[in-house]
Amino acid sequence: MLPTLDEIHAARTAIAGIAIRTPLVRLNVRTGQEIYLKLENLQPIGSFKIRGAAALLTSVDPAALSDGVVTASAGNMGQGAAWMAARLGIGCTVLVPSTAPDAKVTAIEAHGATVRRISPEQWWQAFQDRRLDGVPGLFVHAFDDPMVMAGNGTIGLEIAEDLPDVATVLVPWGGGGLTCGIATALREAAPRARVYATEVAGAAPFAASLAAGAPATVASTPSFVDGIGGPAVFPGMFAHATQLGVGSRVATVDDVAAAVRLLVERAKVVAEGAGATPVACALADHGGPAGPARFEGPIACVVSGGMIGLSTLVKLLSD
Repeated sequence: MLPTLDEIHAARTAIAGIAIRTPLVRLNVRTGQEIYLKLENLQPIGSFKIRGAAALLTSVDPAALSDGVVTASAGNMGQGAAWMAARLGIGCTVLVPSTAPDAKVTAIEAHGATVRRISPEQWWQAFQDRRLDGVPGLFVHAFDDPMVMAGNGTIGLEIAEDLPDVATVLVPWGGGGLTCGIATALREAAPRARVYATEVAGAAPFAASLAAGAPATVASTPSFVDGIGGPAVFPGMFAHATQLGVGSRVATVDDVAAAVRLLVERAKVVAEGAGATPVACALADHGGPAGPARFEGPIACVVSGGMIGLSTLVKLLSD
């Protein structure tokens, strides 16, 4: 179920003082389009996930939190849930895939959460089952939850207020909760705006699903872009995205790496791979018979997070 606009406004009130209102800044590059950056990497945990975690955990009955919380996450929702659990004085267990980057695992543990590494298959199953046997606590779903999407949707409200004539909003697609939350808010706050889910080549289940006309499963190729690129699209999230008219664009891994470098050099912004993917798609935009129609401007790129390992960042900057 998608959140209502009233629920998104209520989430905005609930998370005030927890998540910050992030700036929307112009990217000063010559592209023929106005490109703006919504800097969610500046959130207290370094990513947008604090919005959804806060919206959900401030809305539930405290009795439901008696056993703490549990979430499945590649890193950022784990930090969001752990940060909120510490604020509420409750326990938190984060299920991470064995492939999760050490930088994100360390950040989760720094917030006091217990990390359990499980196989990628078990991890994906935990999303579907909304639990893992033997692990108590309220399950905080990283994307398929109306209150989490409501928290994410507050980003859409802020974009519409700061850039009223926004025509295109590019959002990283992980599970779809960020994209669908923002698209729900913009449907009424900025109805002219078209929302595109952005993915990286070799790990683009939403693009494959749109092409197939139904939720698809893909074989993902691992890369430094670790915050997006699951093996499949949940049927419910695919239904939400198609209902909202979400489009799709896919960037190459090399283009995302170039976007990470450009953001550091030109904007003094450190973005993880997922957060740089919308920028990569905006910079690679092309039109004509060989490709999709050009994006209309102004363009807002949601830089979803900045949790990138220093060794990874150094390597990318050195290439």
